[in-house]
Amino acid sequence: MATPVVDVLISRAGSALQRGRWAEARQAYTEALQCSEIAAGWMGLSEALWWLGESHSCVDAATRAYAIYAKEGDVEGAVGAAVFLAITYKSNFDNAAVAGGWLSRAERLLGTGAPGILHAWIWLARAYRDPDLEAARRLTEQALRLTRAHHDVDGELVSLSQLGRIAVGRGDASGGLAMVDEAMAAALSGEGDRLDTVVYVCCDMLNACELAVDAARAEQWCRVADDFVRDYGCPFLYAECRTLYGGVLVATGRWSDAARELQVALRASAGTLPALHARALGRLAGLRIRQGRLEEAGQLVVELDQHLESDAEGMLARAALHLASGDGAAASAVLAARLDHLRSHGVQLGQALEMLACAQLATGDLDAATATSRQLSALVGHGLPGDRPDRVAGNAATVAGLLALAVGRADRARAEFTVAERTWAAHRLPFEQARALAQLARAVQPSHPQLAIEYARRALAVFEGLGAALDADEVAAYLRGLGVHGGRSAPRGTGGLTTREREVLALLGHGLSNPEIADRLFISRKTVAHHVSNVLAKLGVRNRAEAAGYAVRLLSAEEAGLEMGHLPHVRRSAPAEHDPHEHRA
Repeated sequence: MATPVVDVLISRAGSALQRGRWAEARQAYTEALQCSEIAAGWMGLSEALWWLGESHSCVDAATRAYAIYAKEGDVEGAVGAAVFLAITYKSNFDNAAVAGGWLSRAERLLGTGAPGILHAWIWLARAYRDPDLEAARRLTEQALRLTRAHHDVDGELVSLSQLGRIAVGRGDASGGLAMVDEAMAAALSGEGDRLDTVVYVCCDMLNACELAVDAARAEQWCRVADDFVRDYGCPFLYAECRTLYGGVLVATGRWSDAARELQVALRASAGTLPALHARALGRLAGLRIRQGRLEEAGQLVVELDQHLESDAEGMLARAALHLASGDGAAASAVLAARLDHLRSHGVQLGQALEMLACAQLATGDLDAATATSRQLSALVGHGLPGDRPDRVAGNAATVAGLLALAVGRADRARAEFTVAERTWAAHRLPFEQARALAQLARAVQPSHPQLAIEYARRALAVFEGLGAALDADEVAAYLRGLGVHGGRSAPRGTGGLTTREREVLALLGHGLSNPEIADRLFISRKTVAHHVSNVLAKLGVRNRAEAAGYAVRLLSAEEAGLEMGHLPHVRRSAPAEHDPHEHRA
């Protein structure tokens, strides 16, 4: 039961919340709760803890608030706590099942009466990250009408930004981005009553920018969001900004900048924001795979395996690592095991199916790849929460082209890869575009060898500019096979070894066996044996002992500060336990 002292503390805490003084609010609410356990105290404490980035404690406090509200028959308070818990479980923990349970409970508490403002917030929470974009649109439009009717400006702005993000996902980039711009401007001006409205709107804006691959808009709004974080705090928004902006930078080819942003996100989310931390790990792993830095990617994937909150990007990173390491069977197994999960969430399903088809083709399973291609084609034109419909068309065209090449239909392959290349060019995705150019080269080679050389050279220039080492090596080898020299020069001192072969050579120099090399590079022992054989042949040495001696001489040159042809540095001691704060671009 509240006392005059508790009332004063609760009032002081509420005032601190409104002014964004989160630590002051936490202290006042804690003091009030020591005197009397009241629902308003626990609910206010949960909000302060959320702003301070203490996600687990925030959920505990909100749960206690809900229980007290429910026992006291305070329906409005109980529903408000349930909606808050649902949104937090979705955003901070990526736990849709628990979030759905809280929303169902909130709906039952409200009963079957005429819809009020609480219904609007339940609809918004239901629509948030719903893979069914049409259902999400309908719910959000209902919420927008109801919040406007009740003059709830905060609800109106959240509805508007969410509709904008959904519109971008459905293919209307210009219309959707205009809505999120409007919502951002109004929220940051203080038009609403709640500071967390800014956070909700910012998250929608960044997700929309990522879908639209609009790095300039994301950067402009991130500056404004960073000013807000500087003034009020909010580790969640800071980590979300860095993670989503990092993803935009990966897509647009600004890889050094992307690595920096993702490393900042890892530090900001470590220990407090598990879902965001897992997402940043997955994105950084994906970047390292594109760069050909597979050992670093492997370390990140190992850490991802420890996260229950590891999302679709983590799964895709695991599969991509297997594919880059030449193990199509393992990649296929990872994707097949979780495909239903991806399909139910709709996130990056187009990319996942393309990767699955590539893995199936790598193992020679044409029937399975054909079935996957049909699934992918069926998605074209449908909005997905993690992909735009026109981008899925690029995934479908890529797989159709690879299948056509596999059965010797070069003309069909050329047509499909042309569609893919134009799709990636329109979306300003240089890595995907370069891969399509490399595939086009193979498709046109039988009938137009000079055109094949032109396509391959264009792809090589992009890969080298991005720093995509493995893809550049592969295209350079293809050009050499066509008798074209002077494309990608072999590193000095390594006898023309590929990037992977240089990695194997370095590990030979440290005395590692084939199984140990396989574990370190996340590739099969058979693949290691193949690389070792190539290294011996290219260096002109008789056995692995001579190759190891060659590597040791080069490592010694590196330690003396001499040129050693970019032979990768390898730790001489056993790898320390992985620390995400120690990543380097």
